[in-house]
Amino acid sequence: MKTKFLELEKKEIGLKTKSVFTILFLLISSAIFSQNTLSGKVVDTKGKPIAGANIYIDGTYDGATSSENGEFSFTTETSGNQILIVSFLIYETSTTSIDPANFKNQTIKLKESINSLDAVIITAGTMESGDKARVSVLKPLDIVTTAGSAGNIIAALQTLPGTQSVGEDGRLFVRGGEANETQTFVDGIRVSQPYGATVQNLPTRGRFSPFLFSGIAFSTGGYSAEYGEALSSVLLLNTQDDPDQNKTDIAMMTVGLGIGHTKKWDKSSLSVNVSYINLAPYQAVVKQDVDWNQPYQSISGESVYRYHFNNGILKLYAAFDTEKIDLNQKNINFEDKIRVNLVNNNFYLNTVYNGTFGSNWQITSGLSYGYSNNKKDIDIDHLNDDENAAHLKLKLKKSLSNSVKLSFGADYFITKFSEDFQDNLAPTITNGYDSNIAAIYAETEVSFSSKLAAKVGLRASNNSLLDETALAPRISLGYKIAKNSQFSLAYGDFTQTPVVDYIKYSKYHQFESEKAAHYILNFQYNKTGRTFRAEAYYKDYSNLVKYNTQNIQYNSVFSNNGTGYAKGLDIFWRDSKLYKNLEYWISYSYIDTKRDYKNFPTSVTPDFVADQNLSIVTKYFITDWKSQIGLTNSFSTGRPYNNPNETKFMNGKTKSYNSLSLSWAYLLTTQKILYFSVSNILGTQNVFGYDYAKSPDATGVYNRQAITPTADRFFFIGFFWTISQNKNENQLKNL
Repeated sequence: MKTKFLELEKKEIGLKTKSVFTILFLLISSAIFSQNTLSGKVVDTKGKPIAGANIYIDGTYDGATSSENGEFSFTTETSGNQILIVSFLIYETSTTSIDPANFKNQTIKLKESINSLDAVIITAGTMESGDKARVSVLKPLDIVTTAGSAGNIIAALQTLPGTQSVGEDGRLFVRGGEANETQTFVDGIRVSQPYGATVQNLPTRGRFSPFLFSGIAFSTGGYSAEYGEALSSVLLLNTQDDPDQNKTDIAMMTVGLGIGHTKKWDKSSLSVNVSYINLAPYQAVVKQDVDWNQPYQSISGESVYRYHFNNGILKLYAAFDTEKIDLNQKNINFEDKIRVNLVNNNFYLNTVYNGTFGSNWQITSGLSYGYSNNKKDIDIDHLNDDENAAHLKLKLKKSLSNSVKLSFGADYFITKFSEDFQDNLAPTITNGYDSNIAAIYAETEVSFSSKLAAKVGLRASNNSLLDETALAPRISLGYKIAKNSQFSLAYGDFTQTPVVDYIKYSKYHQFESEKAAHYILNFQYNKTGRTFRAEAYYKDYSNLVKYNTQNIQYNSVFSNNGTGYAKGLDIFWRDSKLYKNLEYWISYSYIDTKRDYKNFPTSVTPDFVADQNLSIVTKYFITDWKSQIGLTNSFSTGRPYNNPNETKFMNGKTKSYNSLSLSWAYLLTTQKILYFSVSNILGTQNVFGYDYAKSPDATGVYNRQAITPTADRFFFIGFFWTISQNKNENQLKNL
């Protein structure tokens, strides 16, 4: 019995073992046959294989990496509808709906990511700088380290191609356009009075201190549909989003005093600076060719308050200045000098919010208010003018995809200008105007690949004063021909209300907007430490204002029949790799331009244009001397002027202009700097033009006087001290 029992037990165990193996076999077979093998190849848009791409099914660990020839293969137990994801570095991630059972020998194409660092950027007409700029042409610190600029934003920009150095004016003249054809914006909001007070043939300065700004975009033409009311260019100044630390800056200069302070909190910060300028001590030592009754004086201040929200930042910018000029000016039409006494008060307020909301929407909203008052006494005549200007702005932007971005918005400009003129023999004459301009715009940026991009925009505006509506299309293209090189094209129509000298008589005359069309071809090469730009352009002017009298006056016959053109070539080269501690840039411009406007009898080159301009700027840091040495040489060919003693209009030409300037910054200690500069160190006798008498003398000759700088040289000495937490911060970047 025992033996039979053992035999039965053995048979049972055998049967169980067979059953177990059978079940295991069936399970393994089921598992094997339920797996699906996926295979394929990953290539770019040109069909070239991409090695190292990650391929996997979303929500699983099933995947593979493409081989050198782009091929891949892996198995998965998933079935039904699945999402296959393919990703790699500078390419856009691919997501494809698949059935794993049928995905074999498939080809996946990846598009180059438009957000890659090597992607094309449209550069026609625009030179951008700052921390957020892809290509740095002129950094903010260059504004004040450029010899001869004396910390003036406009003077530093005049070392860039496309600009004209008009020494007796001091404002920004771009590509054959007058200074009023360039508009200035702070954080995207317009500044209606960007320059300080001045009188005839004395240069003015920009109102803004450069060290409150983190970046500068200077457009010489073809700019975005976001901006209007500018025939030639726009200057965009962007204030700092956040200072690095608490600090105090103290300045003692031969021309005045300055103090600034920055305070940081958890979510906010405040920067304030105040300066006082008085030329009396300087001119007691260095005589000027100016007969001052009281040398130039000014007091000014700026402040920026910033507050960070979870999804954005609010910035409040405010600036004020008061200036006084009192001098006796020689006039070729009078035997005695004419006394000119000018007091200018200016205030500017700007508030901007930049943030995000919803599904990847960006918003920019802001408003500004500017006030300017000039009280001017010209011998016994009195002139008083007031300007109140406001700008309201709303801009929305959304990335519809990696390759398509849409932006649109609206502007509203309000300007109220009033001028009272009173002489000793007549009652007060009042002129002025109220202008309201409403504008909307839309712009689309399309990146077809990392090598080709386009921007298309349209701006529509309505001017209540001129009773007209204008449409201004803008388009630009960028094509990358190599890793560091690209071409850009731009076209745009631009309109602008005539300047205040004309439009203040709008109650007597009906004006129209002046117009310009820009055509630009740009080539740019950029590699670490080196930048080269060459840009050809053509501008076609129409609707320019003409008048029929010797001077502008209320009873002049005005028309918008003026025309003009400007064409030329701008070249820029910047290099910091040639020699250690040396940085330099070279700017060259050639321009051919003519205008038939104002009271011109024919089409000629205006008197503010030199057909060739060359600037060479160098900066060298000498470690052993703890010094930075700067040299700037500015050259331009002669400018035309009209000699009434000749029959041909605008037939004269001044001699060439040349000025070599030197600057030297010496670090006494880490936070104390002694700074010295001298402009036109060689004492070149430059002439900007000539003023001719309105009537001939007894011999029939029109006498003249030369328009020259107020001094052959300008010397500047300053001591700058920074007090900060880390004790390493100094003002070298601001000098």
